[in-house]
Amino acid sequence: MNGGAAQVAGALGALGLATLLAAHRRDLRLAGLGGWAVGCAGLVVYLAPHGHHRLLAAAAVLGLIAAAAGGALVVRVPWLLALATLACAPARIPVHVGSTQANLLLPLYGVVAVAAIALAWELFGDGERSRELGPLANPLALFVAWEGLTFLWTKDVRQGAIELLFFVLPFGLLAVALARLQWSRAWALTLYVQLAAMALVFAVIGIVQYETRNIFWNPKVKVDNAYAPSGWFYRVNSVFYDPSIYGRFLVIAIVASLVVVLLRRGDPLWRVAVVLTIGITWAGLLPSFSQSSFVALSAAIVVGGIVAWRRAGLLLVAAGIVVVIVAIVVSPAVRHRASLSHVTSGRSTLVSKGIKVAVHHPVAGVGVGGFRRAYSDLAHLRGKEPKAAASHTTPVTVAAELGLPGLLLFAWLVAVALFTAFRRIVPTFDGAARLAFGLALVAILVHCLFYNALFEDPAFWGLLALIVVAPRRLVEVPA
Repeated sequence: MNGGAAQVAGALGALGLATLLAAHRRDLRLAGLGGWAVGCAGLVVYLAPHGHHRLLAAAAVLGLIAAAAGGALVVRVPWLLALATLACAPARIPVHVGSTQANLLLPLYGVVAVAAIALAWELFGDGERSRELGPLANPLALFVAWEGLTFLWTKDVRQGAIELLFFVLPFGLLAVALARLQWSRAWALTLYVQLAAMALVFAVIGIVQYETRNIFWNPKVKVDNAYAPSGWFYRVNSVFYDPSIYGRFLVIAIVASLVVVLLRRGDPLWRVAVVLTIGITWAGLLPSFSQSSFVALSAAIVVGGIVAWRRAGLLLVAAGIVVVIVAIVVSPAVRHRASLSHVTSGRSTLVSKGIKVAVHHPVAGVGVGGFRRAYSDLAHLRGKEPKAAASHTTPVTVAAELGLPGLLLFAWLVAVALFTAFRRIVPTFDGAARLAFGLALVAILVHCLFYNALFEDPAFWGLLALIVVAPRRLVEVPA
């Protein structure tokens, strides 16, 4: 398949997903699901390495059989989909897609296939349920549709195909499937326990890495550690490829645990266990040396304090500012370098030039996946995929790739998501769960200001679903 056909397939898949998100009629939603499937198939053919089509076809058949079995199970026990999504979310595996290297969530794509089959089965048998994402349906549908359309004029077809096939299209469908869940206290508590346990294990691995000076996966981090200006500075990544992704996962777990400690009354031993989990997870977060994760955690704590304690929570604003300043000051980058570009590891330069790309393409943008190529052209960088052109700020990337329409749609989506998450927080079990979801969303959104991996993060899409699922039962017995 050539690039032009792939662009049509990608746009079709995005429009199909948008229809699935926003349409009311069952026939339109089924047509949207079909368009999504055809678009994904076209992008797979485009990105598939040459000479392995028979092997890939055989793997696809076996995968569909396994996905069908998983889909039947998920139809019977829907919350298993959420548990499986969380279990597979950290598993980023470095692979080569054609000439491009990417860190892909390969196990999670199996979960997406299961979700697609379960969703198709339910749509054929259920003509009443629609627009599962509620107030998020329209902004998310329009954003996805516009992103798919920009694929028709992107400056980098291969990178745009990767963005759509491996992130936007599968995770968008997963959000629809998760938003169909019926709220359950027992399953929500199970999801938290799983999150806390995973974070605890990952944190222990990170602590061991720091003590043994031995990390996995990422050779770049090994090189950076070898040339660190201080002996105590040694970044770890646990089982993750990137220390910042590792840090973000731990931040989400810490935020959820803090909500449990502050707002839930119960067995004192349970609270002690949660506090101990927070302490160990925090200890694992420290050697990630992820400034973006520290800022994200501080922001979530401040927002949580304001929501939970109103005026008294404002005191946390000052504390949060102090934490951020201390985290920045003690960073080796600040203590040994002078310029803003060096302090931010070159990200300030990326932001300024990324804004120039957006200004030069204010309406249509450079197309999804086109940031790196457009940045390289502007900065006169050499090579097909210069690493120096990688974006680190999601709003700037959205503005550059999708133009002003995309940026406005993104702002609309974020505003509606935050309003939905924090609307009518009450002191009940469900209120505490909704607060945890909202604060986790705040942490991810703040993190994406310094690390461009928002739409590539399944946690973001999952939280969009969960903040809609939780308010469906607002009448609760006080905690």
